[in-house]
Amino acid sequence: MTNNFLTTIKSLKLIEGCKAAQLYALSSVGATASTSGSGDAGGGSSRPQPPPPPKAISMRSGSLYYPHAAPSTSGAFVPEPHLPCGLPVADALEPALDACLRPVDHVAALAASYRRVSAATAEGGEDDLCDAYLEQHALFQSMGDARLLRRALRAARVHAGDPHRRAVLAAWLRYERREDELDPAPPPLAPCTDTTPLLECPRAAVFAGVSAGVDPVCPCRRPPPAAASASSFSDDETNDLWFIIGEEEVACERSSIASLSKPLNTLLYGGFAEAQRDRIDFSRDGITPRGMRAVAAYSRHGRVNDFPPDTISQLLAFANRFCCDGLKAACDGELAAMVRGADDAHSLIDVGLEEASHLLVASCLQAFLRELPGSLTNPDVSRLLCSPEGRERLDAAGNASFALYYFLSQVAMEQDAKSNTTVMLLERMSECAERPWQRQLALHQLGCVMLGRGEFEDAQEWFEAAVAEGHVYSLAGEARAKYKRGHKYAAYKLMSSVVGEYDEPAGWMYQERSLYCVGKEKLADLSSATELDPTMTFPYKYRACAMLEEDKAASAIEEIGKVIGFKMATDCLELRAWFYLALEEYELAVQDVRAVLTLEPGYMMFHGRMHGEQLIELLRGQLQQWDMADCWMQLYDRWSAVDDIGSLAVVQQMLSREPGNSSLRFRQSLLLLRLNCQKAAMRSLRYARNSSLHEHERLVYEGWILYDSGHRDEALAKAEQSISLQRSFEAFFLKAYALGDSSMDTESSLSVVQLLEHANSCASDNLRKGQAYNNMGSIYVDCDMLDEAAECYGIALNIKHTRAHQGLARVHYLKNRKQAAFDEMTKLVRIATNSASAYEKRSEYGERDAAMTDLNTATILDPTRTYPYRYRAAVLMDENKEEEAIAELSGAIAFKPDLQLLHLRAAFFESMGDGASTLRDCEAALCLDPTHGDTLELYSKASKRPEPES
Repeated sequence: MTNNFLTTIKSLKLIEGCKAAQLYALSSVGATASTSGSGDAGGGSSRPQPPPPPKAISMRSGSLYYPHAAPSTSGAFVPEPHLPCGLPVADALEPALDACLRPVDHVAALAASYRRVSAATAEGGEDDLCDAYLEQHALFQSMGDARLLRRALRAARVHAGDPHRRAVLAAWLRYERREDELDPAPPPLAPCTDTTPLLECPRAAVFAGVSAGVDPVCPCRRPPPAAASASSFSDDETNDLWFIIGEEEVACERSSIASLSKPLNTLLYGGFAEAQRDRIDFSRDGITPRGMRAVAAYSRHGRVNDFPPDTISQLLAFANRFCCDGLKAACDGELAAMVRGADDAHSLIDVGLEEASHLLVASCLQAFLRELPGSLTNPDVSRLLCSPEGRERLDAAGNASFALYYFLSQVAMEQDAKSNTTVMLLERMSECAERPWQRQLALHQLGCVMLGRGEFEDAQEWFEAAVAEGHVYSLAGEARAKYKRGHKYAAYKLMSSVVGEYDEPAGWMYQERSLYCVGKEKLADLSSATELDPTMTFPYKYRACAMLEEDKAASAIEEIGKVIGFKMATDCLELRAWFYLALEEYELAVQDVRAVLTLEPGYMMFHGRMHGEQLIELLRGQLQQWDMADCWMQLYDRWSAVDDIGSLAVVQQMLSREPGNSSLRFRQSLLLLRLNCQKAAMRSLRYARNSSLHEHERLVYEGWILYDSGHRDEALAKAEQSISLQRSFEAFFLKAYALGDSSMDTESSLSVVQLLEHANSCASDNLRKGQAYNNMGSIYVDCDMLDEAAECYGIALNIKHTRAHQGLARVHYLKNRKQAAFDEMTKLVRIATNSASAYEKRSEYGERDAAMTDLNTATILDPTRTYPYRYRAAVLMDENKEEEAIAELSGAIAFKPDLQLLHLRAAFFESMGDGASTLRDCEAALCLDPTHGDTLELYSKASKRPEPES
């Protein structure tokens, strides 16, 4: 079977010439580039030298040993007989540059941002406040917290002071939330649904008036204005002026026409000859008789909504020619209201641009933005948005801004960071940049894009410009560009100067310098990088590959497993699968491949050479074959063993057999939520909804989509509607979950328990019933009904809901049986050996030494959990070790600026009398959550404290 597998792989030509093209870029390009310093954009490349003779290593694969050749310039990976693309080579790995603002001192940057928001709020400058929140959005990008990013965008939208910015930010909010909608592709300017946030309403964005803020009533939900009756207009129209246009005369009222603008008043009542005439020739003024009759009607009645678009366009041109501000505003608003979709926008955008109609252009622009990313493929739209001439036309109509191109460039980079469209949008973004942070962001992103395109000389220039604006992280890009151009020592020297310049270097500085080192120096830099920032994946990947090359396969798998334990990164899962393939551990390799495909269904393995499903098919003969019954047993066992990745792989395997199984899609979403993969979970939930064959099931899945997107009441209504059609476990469970997500008294809590009992009376499997009993136990604990809680947890454990150990431990603790609680959690720890949360929870029931041991283990397993740092720091403060306590918190804050960590460090500084540090940490914490009560209280207290005398 192995021969068949190898034959198939060879037939696909995957072994020959496989080059790194997706995850692990060739860092050896710089080594092969010309060192003459010519500075070509492409870096220049010398003729590849033949590789050295194969070096035998004891890379064991079953009972065979395979030679492992050193990397050559023709490919990053050396083929092995049993591997599609050989083994990954450590020195060919290269981390991606972050295409976002990355301050050296996150805390200082967050604190400064909070002060800018506070100052803009005090001064009442809405434009400044909108810009301040956009800056926060840019700062939050490097933190990767979707909740913070959305909050900053929402705040910017609230304080947007003109229709253009409101339209841009409303469209951006809608774009970020596009996967949360039940209808994934509504018309771009369709009326809002009951679940559409008001901040995203397209009509509210354009027609909210000139003031900032948000109208409390959505315009889409207002009744249409009553039409004016014919009797409201006077029949006694006085015609004392006629405009001659060609062969026709248009009757008007002189005083009404004169009231339209000062120039017309001067024309008709000033010292011009026309003031003495009752007939004036307007044949050369670019208006038709029909258009002039509309002008006459507007001058008498002040309305334009009775005219067709082409007539209103003539009125608009007339208004511009004779400076009729009121008429222009009326025409602008009426035409803008006619834009209902992209087709209308295409037909009216030129009129708006030619007449500099602010609202009309904003409305057309909004239609294009709400069809992103597809609208960027339209040549006319792309020309308008991407070209310098298009930006000038938009600017003339008051519709070009940094916010617009910031949004567009983010969308373009998501789609294809190397495209010409991305480059042009970033260039327009840099042209609109006025503030230092805006220039830093635009220039740095241009550098990143050019680096990815292989235009290294241009990339270096953009990075240098970003550095000149004050963005230190762009030095990493500058060093990369120099290295790619063949200047390895210059790159090393540059990054060494960065490391040496700061008393407390950041982890990324050591990581970047490691790219230009070898041997022990490289490993030392990577070790420092991990110590300072354990969330960066590159050091783990490099060390793992290096271990594999040294025939330490088990250590390599353990090393890459460290990062997978707290970050579901597809590249790390793929790498571990690669290692398992090297050991011919095909079952484990396929498990990781299936997890990758769950996160990214279209993922291509081996640098774009093979789809994951294709690899699984090739390995089918090496795998144990399971039918659906076997899969259910495997899922039950792995779920009970708290093996989330294994469970995810089993569900993916079952879905490959039954892709339309909505119940499996729903379970997939639950697992993804547990693994903190929110985006993938929402995608699975949507698949479940779309593939459901029964109305009552579809309502449940819609309810969960609504609940997860913040619409609790609407989710509750969906659950009740589903129950009215058919009683089911999932409908009752959803209703109980939605009701339980609020402060409740004992009676309300027990009603939720009753709903969960109804759920368990319906048909379901033990996996879901165990979760219901576990939830019932939690509610009983909150109601201080400990015996009932213990009974529920016991039932859950009897059907192998292993996580119920945690709830039962809490019951023991509340009954003053601390040792029993510790022992109960030990049972969970023995099963979930790599669960940081299990160790963290057990620490609550152990003595201080045992608690410290558990928390240290939790930090090793998941360095992003903040409770262990806070506990250790509190212990150190109790022991009067103030500096050590501050250092404990600072180490975590350096890579994870967390609200609770910042608040605790601020409190420590306050107790030490360090007012300046207290204020800084409070301001940084309030930037993350401006409503945090304890921090607000501490900040107020520290602000009132007099500064010490110098």
